[in-house]
Amino acid sequence: MIDTSPQDDKPRFGRQPGDLSPREQLERIIRVDHAGEFGAVRIYEGQLAVLGKTESAETLRHMKEQEELHRKKFEELLAARRVRPTLLGPVWHLAGFALGAGTALLGKEAAMACTEAVEEVIDEHYRAQLETLGPEEAALKETISQFRDEEIEHRDIARSEGASDAPGYELLTTAVKTGSKLAIWLSSRI
Repeated sequence: MIDTSPQDDKPRFGRQPGDLSPREQLERIIRVDHAGEFGAVRIYEGQLAVLGKTESAETLRHMKEQEELHRKKFEELLAARRVRPTLLGPVWHLAGFALGAGTALLGKEAAMACTEAVEEVIDEHYRAQLETLGPEEAALKETISQFRDEEIEHRDIARSEGASDAPGYELLTTAVKTGSKLAIWLSSRI
C-alpha cells in the first residue's frame, strides 16, 4: 500500500522484505556508534603518542576527552539496551591507533587532516541517524545530536589547525574517508 504524506507528494512505502526491524536498526545504530567512538579514542591516542609533547597536545587531549565521554555513553547504551558490541573491536583497537600515529608521523597537519576527514564522515553518519530515528527515541536523538555538534567542532578545529596544509591532503583525506565509511559499514553488521 502507498501512503502519501500530506507534507509532500512523495509516496511512502511500508517495511519491505529484507528491511531491518526497528529493533535491528536500533542495535546497528548503537553498535556502530560505540565502535566509532572507540576508534576515535584510539586515533587520538595514536596521535598523542607522537605529538603528545608538542604544541598540538592540548588540542588533541581536548578532543580525545570528548571522544572518551562519547564512548562511555555508548558503552552504557550497549548494556542498557542489551546490544552486543561489534566483533571487530580488536581490529579497531589496532587500526585506530595506527591511523592516528601514522598520520601524526607525517606531521601535525596530517593528523589534523585525518581528524577533519573522519569528522566529516561522522557528521554525515550522525545526520542520517537523526533522520532515521523516530520520536520514541528522543533521548538517543538528543545524545547523537550533542555528539554530532562536538564532532563538527573537532572538524572545525582541525581545519583551523592547518589540515589542508598536510602533504598529499586530497589523497590522505580521501583514503581516510573511504576507510571510515568502510569501518561504519562493517561495524554495523559484524
